[in-house]
Amino acid sequence: MRAQFVVSEVAIGLRRNLTMTIAVVVTVAISLALFGAGLLMRAQVSTMKDFWYDKVEVSVFLCSDQSDASPCIDPTSGRAQNITAAQRSQLGKDLKSLPQVETVFYESKQEAFTRFKEQFKDSAIANNVTADALPESYRIKLKDPTQYAIVASAIEGRPGVEQVQDQRALLDRFFKLLNGLQVFALVIACFQLLAAALLIWNTIRVAAFSRRRETGIMRLVGASNFYIQLP
Repeated sequence: MRAQFVVSEVAIGLRRNLTMTIAVVVTVAISLALFGAGLLMRAQVSTMKDFWYDKVEVSVFLCSDQSDASPCIDPTSGRAQNITAAQRSQLGKDLKSLPQVETVFYESKQEAFTRFKEQFKDSAIANNVTADALPESYRIKLKDPTQYAIVASAIEGRPGVEQVQDQRALLDRFFKLLNGLQVFALVIACFQLLAAALLIWNTIRVAAFSRRRETGIMRLVGASNFYIQLP
């Protein structure tokens, strides 16, 4: 009998505050969905970082007669000079000797041109570029991508080195955007949870106020607080 009374009172309370009850349910559902999406995005971003950072390389571009970087300019003639065979060989040996380096791969102008044509085979720009326009380079895979600064400081400014480029810097911009979206989703979810909590609190107060006469009578006949508050 008591269980039947509690169930009937719950049903009556829901009918009296149907609109507010629906608002609470929808708000809680949306906030939990956003919160879950934020957590999933965080896990996915972390997985993507581990995957892509493991594949990034450091590119060391070597001087050519078309370079405009200061290490490539001959102070006597004021013109850019190609890296010499001795400089190229010594640089390769020094790179392989660094403890932070896992592998070193040399890419000639012709190899760079072949790779360029494969990447832009459907673009008209491929017909306007020659092998001489592309620099030689060393492709370096690091044991720990976060140690890029140590490797860069060891080779930047050396004779024959035009530029040192870390591919991780390009990915950092993308991951910063994803992290920003993740934080935004979590903030919105927290506001939604707060709104849901306020709605629930307000719904309970409205329900209690609408039944204040019944509650008073139940207290007079000796009903416990738990029995009164349960419906």
